[in-house]
Amino acid sequence: MPVPFTDSAEVAHFIDGRPATGAGDRTQPVFNPATGAEARRVRLAAARDVEAAVASAKRAFPAWADTPPIRRARVLLKFLELLNQHKDELAAVITAEHGKVFSDAQGEVSRGIDIVEFACGIPQLLKGDYTDQVSTGIDNWTMRQPLGVVAGITPFNFPVMVPCWMFPVAIAAGNAFVLKPSERDPSASLLIARLLREAGLPDGVFNVVQGDKLAVDALLEHPDVKAVSFVGSTPIANYIYETGARHGKRVQALGGAKNHMVVMPDADIDQAVDALVGAGYGSAGERCMAISVAVLVGDVADKVIPKLAERARALVVKNGMEPDAEMGPVVTRQALERIEGYIALGAEEGAELVVDGRGLKVEGHEGGFFTGGTLFDRVTPGMRIYREEIFGPVLACVRVADFAEAVRLVNDHEFGNGVACYTRDGHAAREFARRIEVGMVGINVPIPVPMAWHGFGGWKRSLFGDMHAYGEEGVRFYTRQKSVMQRWPESTAKGAEFAMPTAR
Repeated sequence: MPVPFTDSAEVAHFIDGRPATGAGDRTQPVFNPATGAEARRVRLAAARDVEAAVASAKRAFPAWADTPPIRRARVLLKFLELLNQHKDELAAVITAEHGKVFSDAQGEVSRGIDIVEFACGIPQLLKGDYTDQVSTGIDNWTMRQPLGVVAGITPFNFPVMVPCWMFPVAIAAGNAFVLKPSERDPSASLLIARLLREAGLPDGVFNVVQGDKLAVDALLEHPDVKAVSFVGSTPIANYIYETGARHGKRVQALGGAKNHMVVMPDADIDQAVDALVGAGYGSAGERCMAISVAVLVGDVADKVIPKLAERARALVVKNGMEPDAEMGPVVTRQALERIEGYIALGAEEGAELVVDGRGLKVEGHEGGFFTGGTLFDRVTPGMRIYREEIFGPVLACVRVADFAEAVRLVNDHEFGNGVACYTRDGHAAREFARRIEVGMVGINVPIPVPMAWHGFGGWKRSLFGDMHAYGEEGVRFYTRQKSVMQRWPESTAKGAEFAMPTAR
């Protein structure tokens, strides 16, 4: 197994092309979730550290923005090569600090690599439009130009993939970037920074500030930060959106989720059970696209529940670096306590607790943050375990009478991030895709995360802002359009014109 990258016993910042201890004296522990032990400490930025990172990015921006897109793409191509060389090292540090199983961490890195590959096509993506002779003697064209200094605030659950949703597109488009990763698993950000420097990215174009709310607020309030992209919980996404907009910034804030999977009576039951187990318990449920609600239509519940229970009890839960691990620990003890608190609440609310994952101990890792897979049946929409995002390996099953009730149930939820429908009926599938009020839809696909060129984003309270992450939406977010109209003296009519110009 590869050894995870760690910069040192202390995780610091990366500013102006080099590691930086920073001005702040606050630190907090970074844990190994499998053992529960403190692995290292991360420095938390002071306002001066954010100021230094933004100032470095601002200095680097003009020359980088003037660099031809094809040359920016070549830097990213070199970075892509280095990412592929170090992908297992990145995956190992994800498992060491987040806890997800190593194969899942490898998949995360691969999905991040997809975005980098997409961003390497930036010369094509930045092309504008041109109209010859839009009016007599006048031509009109549009161009897309970078914003300046932009920032990304990213969550613990995907410490490589989610930053890759942001910075490759942003810097390919000519911006300078400041990343504020999660303080719970910060080490991957420094390896990314080192690989970018090795790829030839000029100093200051990519900076990392570790930190907490102080760093977030400093970025949101800084007048030189032109845009902020965020992924996290809905309350924080709402705060980021409102605060950033109030300070005149472009904001893209992706929030929480309560993803449903509808299982129709004609579905392949074994395939649906496989999907629910993988999507509900994979990464210990710590995914914004995890399936946390199974909507079982008609009599399908009586077929699905026993199979789900058997699979949930048989989950192989252990240190994520073990080759046979199916589920690792959750990220922190606080997360473990929150998840198991929801399980107790669900039982109090009257849901049928079919499989109780609480209190799991893994031999040799008794101090780790482990919980088993939990399964509830007969959950109702009024229960908190149905309404709220648990972000853990807890699958809630809701029984409904028919397709129409299933669609109403999904559409009535405040979140609209992802949804899936398992069926063999093409008409039902088509109607589901058209009627459902959710941003990402899977038909017999449990986790419909779009590929790099399509873009990621939910609806309703799962997204604050107008544009989705990565893909062409990401290019639009990190650039602004300029329209140019041009004519030359030889074609200009003589005399002042007081009327609104029109085509002639």
